[in-house]
Amino acid sequence: MDIRGIDRGGSTEYRGLRFATAERFAAPVDVVGWGDRHDATEFGAQAPQVGGVLEQLLGASGLAMSEDCLFLNVVTPASDAGARPVLVFVHGGAYVTGTASMPWYDGASLARGGDVVVVTINYRLGALGFLGDRNLGTLDQISALRWVQRHIADFGGAPDNVTIFGESAGGSAVVSLLAAPEADDLFHRVWAMSPSLLQLRDAGTAARFEQAFLEAVGAGGDSSDLASLSVDELLAAQQSVPVDASMRAFSPAGAAPVFPTSILDVAARDPRPVVVGANRDEMLLFTAFDPTRSGWGEADVQREFAARFGSRSAEAIDVYRELRPGTDASALVSAMQTDETFRRPAQRLAEARCQAGASTWMYTFDQPSTSWGGVLGCCHGLDLPYAFDTLDAQGAEMFTGLGEDRQAVADQFSSALLEFAEHGDPGWPPFDVDRRATQRIGPFPGVVDDPEPDIRTLWG
Repeated sequence: MDIRGIDRGGSTEYRGLRFATAERFAAPVDVVGWGDRHDATEFGAQAPQVGGVLEQLLGASGLAMSEDCLFLNVVTPASDAGARPVLVFVHGGAYVTGTASMPWYDGASLARGGDVVVVTINYRLGALGFLGDRNLGTLDQISALRWVQRHIADFGGAPDNVTIFGESAGGSAVVSLLAAPEADDLFHRVWAMSPSLLQLRDAGTAARFEQAFLEAVGAGGDSSDLASLSVDELLAAQQSVPVDASMRAFSPAGAAPVFPTSILDVAARDPRPVVVGANRDEMLLFTAFDPTRSGWGEADVQREFAARFGSRSAEAIDVYRELRPGTDASALVSAMQTDETFRRPAQRLAEARCQAGASTWMYTFDQPSTSWGGVLGCCHGLDLPYAFDTLDAQGAEMFTGLGEDRQAVADQFSSALLEFAEHGDPGWPPFDVDRRATQRIGPFPGVVDDPEPDIRTLWG
């Protein structure tokens, strides 16, 4: 294998390896090999997107964007016959932003510490990847997994021991791949971090959002006009599509041939081992600095809780106030929205899998950020530099803050991930609907049975 990578001190990184090509709105075409020579020292282009503040802070804004974006990166301890466990990461970003090349996703620490091979992948985003029920971004992910099957042994990895993991949209993406027949033999276990499961759509929802996009772009009902538009025109139309609370404008849709039936129903029955978890204060990332909520009071609390709980809203408010003492009106609503959007959907998936007899583990991540006076709590995305053990990466300290316990928590999270990749067991009791064993990852680690049952009961 004649490829030049980057020496990372105990591992070697290979950047920008092409796994497929694709025409606009067409399925990916797998690329086999990399030719006689390849310089794998630069990242490939990221998918076209309108990057958010987080992407800019983490250095992604400096990467080129192109529709030709189907690249992956590999970090390995050695390109030998080691047959190491393989970890394949699918990035988040609500299916409209993100890239495999973000500094927090650097696999060097995992590769060195766990003697594993780490792969991070790009896929098409937004309308180019998930317009209607085309599921092209999902097909890109499957193409990348086929590349892993063909070539990962050249990088010291074992194609028969592949764990896929992802966060947020990436978390729901790896869950969705359990329901894709084309991916049945391409991976062997799943770790879903804060999966945005409410983003997964049915075909009817996908059709409604496709129509909204076509109207925004001025194409009426004719998608054939999209081929002649520039990327900037497509992104502008994408930005103008009204987004619902679950952000389902562009995301995987349960439709043939990629997903022959309901995504979550099939994922719940799949026998491959799954770990799923969420952060204690997910929604504070989106609400803590929202100026429209700075003056919220009791009327706002009652309005938001009534919209979810109806006649039981007073009971629900009392439960949340007891379990989240001292929080202001906006933070109390944010706690409820965290359960609505992330924690309860993850628990429901675990419950459904247990009822189907599928091996499942649950965790909760509760390491708080000390930045900005602690207003972010344990917010969405805060777990990433702990899972990858990249606390020294660009932007990480700004979110995590400082603290002597940070490395210990990173060791907890990354060690559990590595243990799962090697043995198919993260190191704590499996979840069941009686005990509901849930591993706490954070400053006070340990197994908790049925954490916060009053909140679980409220949501039914």
